[in-house]
Amino acid sequence: MNWGVYEALLTGVNKFSTEFGRVWLSIVFIFRILVYAVTASRVWGDDQKDFDCNTRQPGCSNVCYDQYFPVSHIRLWALQLIMVTCPSLLVVMHVAYRESREKKRKEMMGENCGKLYQDIGKKRGKKRGGLWWTYLISLIAKALVDSVFLYIFHHIYKDYSLPSIVKCTLPPCPNIVDCFISRPTEKNIFTLFMVVTTVVCILLNLCEIGYLVSKRCRECLIQRNQSKVIAYLQKQEIFHVNNKVNEQIDLMPQIHVTPPETKLK
Repeated sequence: MNWGVYEALLTGVNKFSTEFGRVWLSIVFIFRILVYAVTASRVWGDDQKDFDCNTRQPGCSNVCYDQYFPVSHIRLWALQLIMVTCPSLLVVMHVAYRESREKKRKEMMGENCGKLYQDIGKKRGKKRGGLWWTYLISLIAKALVDSVFLYIFHHIYKDYSLPSIVKCTLPPCPNIVDCFISRPTEKNIFTLFMVVTTVVCILLNLCEIGYLVSKRCRECLIQRNQSKVIAYLQKQEIFHVNNKVNEQIDLMPQIHVTPPETKLK
């Protein structure tokens, strides 16, 4: 496993994340990716080898194992971790595109735009415009991916648990065969840990979505109120200017023009 890729991803997205996002990244990197890489292969390394059935019928053990383990836990978790980190790559790609666009603008404008790009540099790390939507879509995608995989695990392994003994009647088994899963208690504890961390990640994503949407709505309301205040002040200023003009007109000396007398014929 290439830890540099995950470290770069963690560092790049962390600049644009809220507090919820930083906690989410820490949980994914430490409690999911790291725990998976260190212990998953050891816990499930002997699942097929030590799957014993009380028969010597050739092929019976393989058929029964495939029935109760259609997809291995570690392969599903690997696919889940890959897919749940892909939306974060969208944010990194969007940031890289925005920085490249700003660099091209700087080259086109020449050396006299230093102050402008100092101001842009201060705004880095803030989600504006399209980046805000990309970040929001990535949060929704991550929550959906984790939710879908929770459903898949629950559909394949009822209640996310493995029994100690399973019964198999598939051919070529001669009759009802009892099969024994290797270390079911240890696997159930590990599965419960992964499920709990997944649920926590989903809740963090939902909290961050609510925080971003509420913050954007609050900013829109503030801007709307500010625009109303500015419009009101402009009207008041125009009103005062008109009053002053009228007062100056009233103070000007009035010239009375008398019409010439007309003679009656």
